[in-house]
Amino acid sequence: MPAPKRVPPDETGTFRTEDGLDLYWAHWHSTASPRGTIAIVHGFGEHCGRYGNLIAHLIPLGFEIYGFDLRGHGRSPGPRGHIDTWAQYRNDVRTYLGMIREQNAHLPIFLYGHSMGGLIVLDYALHFPRTIAGVIASGPVLAQPGVSPILLAISRVVSRLWPSLTLNTGLDATALSRDPDVVQAYIEDPLVHSKASARLGTEISATVEWVHAHARQWQVPLLILHGEADRLSPVEGSRRFFESVVYPDKTLTTYPGGFHEPHNDIQKEQVLDDVTRWLNAHLPEES
Repeated sequence: MPAPKRVPPDETGTFRTEDGLDLYWAHWHSTASPRGTIAIVHGFGEHCGRYGNLIAHLIPLGFEIYGFDLRGHGRSPGPRGHIDTWAQYRNDVRTYLGMIREQNAHLPIFLYGHSMGGLIVLDYALHFPRTIAGVIASGPVLAQPGVSPILLAISRVVSRLWPSLTLNTGLDATALSRDPDVVQAYIEDPLVHSKASARLGTEISATVEWVHAHARQWQVPLLILHGEADRLSPVEGSRRFFESVVYPDKTLTTYPGGFHEPHNDIQKEQVLDDVTRWLNAHLPEES
């Protein structure tokens, strides 16, 4: 199989968070008349540059694409894999979308979050539904994550005593994709890490519980994509959340045998077609 696409951004910069961090962002310009904006929120341990397949597919179709590196990830500052509270992620996304809106005020914004980023965008949309046109959650963390139960138990204790203590999660890169080139590129990527603080672990668990508890309050168009053989973020979590959402404009698409990264797995062409079809159906009629 060909190596995963790497698409250099057309422009990069930083934006200032509420607590004074300068987070890295990147922008890929549409090569057609712009119809909408996609704001990517990446997953745990990775960075926004790993979405080349998605970016290369959507920019010729009229979508402006933005990504940013979460605090403690990629090119952004902060202790690797650490937050003090989940609200930091939520507020960072709000600031990120504000920057995008200033640059493309006339275009609808769709949030695209993968894995931990999927949890981040679901939590964000439950708090601020009127700021976006829709959400795509790819392999969202909505069930027990695929890390050692011993590490999870330790993190709950240590989070109270030493919240910034960082542990190696032992993330299994072979669970990301059935494409060996994707796995090798991940392993060799200098911007990738597998570190998580004790506090991050407990904040993820608390947010998963909160999102499930508030699923009936969902108010925006929703597309969930999930591989049925995802060992890192079990598909059962997505099914449970989807069933709890009463908002009628919702779609859950699962991929038999699919691993954790639908956009980088061997069925990626089908995934990209599914994303395109959903986006086209949710653009304003005048677009």
